[in-house]
Amino acid sequence: MANRTIRTFGDPVLRTVCEPVTQFGESTVALAQDLLDTAAPEGRAAVAAPQIGVAVRAFGYDLHGRRGVVFNPEVVTRGERRDIDEGCLSVPGLFFPTPRYEFATVHGVDEHGQPIEVSGDGVFAQMLQHETDHLNGVVYVQTLPSERRKEAMRQIRQSDWFMK
Repeated sequence: MANRTIRTFGDPVLRTVCEPVTQFGESTVALAQDLLDTAAPEGRAAVAAPQIGVAVRAFGYDLHGRRGVVFNPEVVTRGERRDIDEGCLSVPGLFFPTPRYEFATVHGVDEHGQPIEVSGDGVFAQMLQHETDHLNGVVYVQTLPSERRKEAMRQIRQSDWFMK
């Protein structure tokens, strides 16, 4: 399969609320492999389908020795929200303290349509929330408190990768 090109902030696909996957077969198996291949390189943790230009509810992850794909995830969070430094492949090189819950679980299905549940705390919980946000058309900088969001947008507009 393939390590796919990552879409950057400003690409309309990243603002798209993704459609649920209803048919499973060769195409979902191929997409799952592309998501895993794209998430695997050093310095990456996960990638959502819209980040590779596919507007469906799916993400792949490869973090802390855990690797998998979730289609049609629904996230459940617990604990307190706290700021944690966060970055995104679609906002390269920029990191901002982002409010995230301490614990998260996603319920969904695998590439064959079989039910799965993935849970974690700390950075793993952050990843589950971050990737699910992508499927709702939200890039993490949009979730930042007002002043932080303004600073993030200023830095994005000044970046050499931003679609001007």
